[in-house]
Amino acid sequence: MLRRVPILLWAVATTAFLAAPQAAAFAPWFATSVGAATQVLAVTGAGGSDAKLDVWERTPAGWKPVAGGVAIPAKIGSKGMSANHFEGSMMTPKGVYTLDFAFGTQPDPGSGLKYVQVGRNHWWDGDVASPTYNTMQVCDRENCRFATTGTGTENLAIPQYAHAVVMGVNKERIPGKGSAFFLHTSTGSATAGCVAIDDATLVKIMRWLRPGAMIAITE
Repeated sequence: MLRRVPILLWAVATTAFLAAPQAAAFAPWFATSVGAATQVLAVTGAGGSDAKLDVWERTPAGWKPVAGGVAIPAKIGSKGMSANHFEGSMMTPKGVYTLDFAFGTQPDPGSGLKYVQVGRNHWWDGDVASPTYNTMQVCDRENCRFATTGTGTENLAIPQYAHAVVMGVNKERIPGKGSAFFLHTSTGSATAGCVAIDDATLVKIMRWLRPGAMIAITE
């Protein structure tokens, strides 16, 4: 009988351990806002035009940081962030957005998203009176059917767009609610509302991204 006591105690302890609630997987702040997405770029404001970008991947065990969880320094709008994005606000829109496709003046670096190499005839239409507002367009300046000056229209053949990923902000293309929001190559300065990071790091992220990825932005 005495010899059975240790065995019984071990059995009770084992049963109690198995019955104890297990620690829940860590849930990042965006976890309930990204649907079935398995790749998320999380941008958190750090004051002014400074921010950090964290790369996350959903695994069978839950959300895990990628690349050791090291935060990537980022630049955002010169006036910070806002949930109320509009044309010319100089603020990065808070919220959760799709990452639709990639582009750049440089050749495709092996992007996991569709990639468009752009030149001097590629534009992002920021003319609020244009039927193609907030879309990429290709035309000679003289033949474009939207205003290329005096509006939010951008020519895409600039150093900041060596590489870029299109953020799905104002996909409804509501006039005046903002256009041309990208994750793009940083020059070290504040942006007009985009998110900018080091080009070499951006290229690595672009190679990792797959359709369905999202970007989540908060203060």
